[in-house]
Amino acid sequence: MIHPGTALPSPGSRWRESLKLELAFFSGRAWLASRRAGGAGAILRFGRVRPRRNESFQPLAADEITPDFLDRLIAAIKRWGYDIVAMDEACERAVRLAAPRRFVSLTFDGASKDLLGHAHPVLQRHGVPFTLYVPTSFPDGLGQAWWLALEAVIAREARISLMIERREQRFTVFKTSEKYELFAYLANWLRTLPPAELATAIRDLCTRHGIDLDALSREAALDWSDLSKLAADPKVTIGSATVNYPVLANVKDADARRELGMGKAVLESALRRPIRHVAFPFGDRAAFNRNHVRMAAELGFASAASTIPGVVQTEGHTNLHALPRIAWDGRSRSLRAMRVLLSGAMFAPVAPMPHLALEGD
Repeated sequence: MIHPGTALPSPGSRWRESLKLELAFFSGRAWLASRRAGGAGAILRFGRVRPRRNESFQPLAADEITPDFLDRLIAAIKRWGYDIVAMDEACERAVRLAAPRRFVSLTFDGASKDLLGHAHPVLQRHGVPFTLYVPTSFPDGLGQAWWLALEAVIAREARISLMIERREQRFTVFKTSEKYELFAYLANWLRTLPPAELATAIRDLCTRHGIDLDALSREAALDWSDLSKLAADPKVTIGSATVNYPVLANVKDADARRELGMGKAVLESALRRPIRHVAFPFGDRAAFNRNHVRMAAELGFASAASTIPGVVQTEGHTNLHALPRIAWDGRSRSLRAMRVLLSGAMFAPVAPMPHLALEGD
């Protein structure tokens, strides 16, 4: 799955991946593999849910699905015989013996305002539970969605300038392909910066090109009123995604612990309920490490979700504080491909990550 700040795969590589999934479906590999690799179930990860757009430059499209796709997907998951469960139950099944039916747990990152208007009605209509991971600075109106600002600048401008390592850099991008290349380059660079430096860099870029970073971020995010409405739904689990959504690997351990702990505390105070689950910001292998896994456990979270691909195993063989999730590429609408991924066929065998393993695991 594409996150803001990860390299964008070429159209050729996306096509090859899609072909591999389709071949696995028609060859029957998924059905054979599911018996030995399907584990207890799978956790799906989505970002924004909104109608499809027509713009030619959409570098974050992989992080979006349409309400129609969500509707068809939920119907298909039920038809395939999976149980759609809340995160609490997913954790319980991960430590038990294998059940006759596998589970799917639906999760959404980023606390996008689209969730309330486009995703929640679909989820309510199907009567299924889901988890929303919230970085608390965004409903406070203080979060900076730097990936949206970067997209807005590059979409609008053909000539772009900003400071990189104390030197002014200028880029000319008339073609859509050039804009995609520049987005990938700058997003990857921004994601390597410590939070203070990232904030300075994106603020400088937005000031130079007339983008209101604060307004853009506020308009895209759920506010506390929105979250209260969602929290009133018994099918909704609210989880934390820290306060400011930093790459934890880019900050000192004390700051990472503060981000994790304060995100939990703010949500518990605002919503008056225990917050049992957290998602590591960005969540890929470069974004967090074993120290952050340990912190999540020590701070009292029942689970911590990553975006490392894989399925959840039974009998405690999956670390609940480094849960794998299947992050769906929203540019694909193939339910066949999704069924292959849910089977575990594309993730077996999965070797444990040494830097995520806790002592005694």
